[in-house]
Amino acid sequence: MSLSTSHPSAALAAPGRPRDLWDWLFALALVAVGGYTYALLHPHMDVYEKAILAGSVPSLIWLGWFWRPLRLLMVGVGAAAGLAIVLYRGTMDGHGADLVAGEQVFLLKYLLSSQSAILWMSLLLFMSTVFYWIGAVTGGRTATRLGSRMAWAGVFFGLVGSFVRWFESHQIAPDIGHIPVSNLYEVFVLFAWMTTAYWLYYEDRFARMGRDLGSLGAFVMLVVSASVGFLLWYALERGAHEIQPLVPALKSWWMKLHVPANFVGYGTFALAAMVAFAYLIKVRAQETSWVKLLPLWLLGVILCFEPLVFSARPGSESPISSYWAVYFGLSALIVAAIIMARKRIGQRLPDLAVLDDVMYKAIAVGFAFFTIATILGALWAAEAWGGYWSWDPKETWALIVWLNYAAWLHMRLVKGLRGEFAAWWALIGLLVTTFAFLGVNMFLSGLHSYGAL
Repeated sequence: MSLSTSHPSAALAAPGRPRDLWDWLFALALVAVGGYTYALLHPHMDVYEKAILAGSVPSLIWLGWFWRPLRLLMVGVGAAAGLAIVLYRGTMDGHGADLVAGEQVFLLKYLLSSQSAILWMSLLLFMSTVFYWIGAVTGGRTATRLGSRMAWAGVFFGLVGSFVRWFESHQIAPDIGHIPVSNLYEVFVLFAWMTTAYWLYYEDRFARMGRDLGSLGAFVMLVVSASVGFLLWYALERGAHEIQPLVPALKSWWMKLHVPANFVGYGTFALAAMVAFAYLIKVRAQETSWVKLLPLWLLGVILCFEPLVFSARPGSESPISSYWAVYFGLSALIVAAIIMARKRIGQRLPDLAVLDDVMYKAIAVGFAFFTIATILGALWAAEAWGGYWSWDPKETWALIVWLNYAAWLHMRLVKGLRGEFAAWWALIGLLVTTFAFLGVNMFLSGLHSYGAL
């Protein structure tokens, strides 16, 4: 599924460009959808939800004007989610749906129910990674284009799954319905499609400027596939795909703002780290000394090693689940294979200046959103716990992540930080970010312990 257009001006709206008829029809359609949603659901919405809806409409219009491929994505996701609601024999006001239809109606069971759509997302993102790597190793542009199209399709199904899951949660009971960003399963779905979408934006943007980033997608999609691997394990091993009521601490409209903003940061930081990995591979493409290559391989193995902390089910003879043991072994082999094929891969990567530019832009965007998320989290904490900051482990590590990237940006803008040191810093930053995201939940207790694995 390709959502890009053939004409350069059709993909990225130039600043100051006059709006054409399609621009205004798109805007009018979104205003109509927003108005219809308000008319249908306003009795069930509080003042904050009404404000979020009012702000979402112009934001989506701006996004559609800024990057035109999103228009088709929005229309497609809206149509598919609406069809799912119809097939559930429900209505948009949250009444009358028959969730049993999810196992009886063909399109729901195999395509449009939330779990089916998320499984399709997972498969498509895995396949996208495979095709990107085929293109990176062989130089085949057809494989790279297939990888890009599958990534678009994965984003489509991830969004459909999220919206349908949101609807399904409201059908279980009035007090259970919530935006699907409340547990690790749901936020990993968010992370997977959001990180992929951000990559696709840069792939498209640089292509319009005559700079092909195709081989870089192989590196970026590795971290997306890793998140999908966790997602599938969390669903199968822990049953996390089941919709659960919100814990009291999460029953707040702040969650609708804080969590998505946080995951723009997490996703772009992860993307920057994988670009940094590609940068180091290109720099080391002609290196023949394994002593000099060892630090890169060791860091890659450490990043792969993190899943080993996920224990097997209670009562199991093995302290590590077989799933994660296999995952670690394959991941370590993949890192070794990339380093061994560094010369061929490095030739097909973009210039170092382009890699450096993408890495910087990703960190800058991630830092901005992470800053917003941290401020929103403080406001949420003040409402929920009576104080803006409590030095809870999650808060402390969020501050560490913020300071890490603040220092990176400061060194770049003030001291001209470039090259290998910047790449190593960005790659190590993924370790810090991952511990803040997952490690705190596993090893440290605090006010955020409701997110424990």
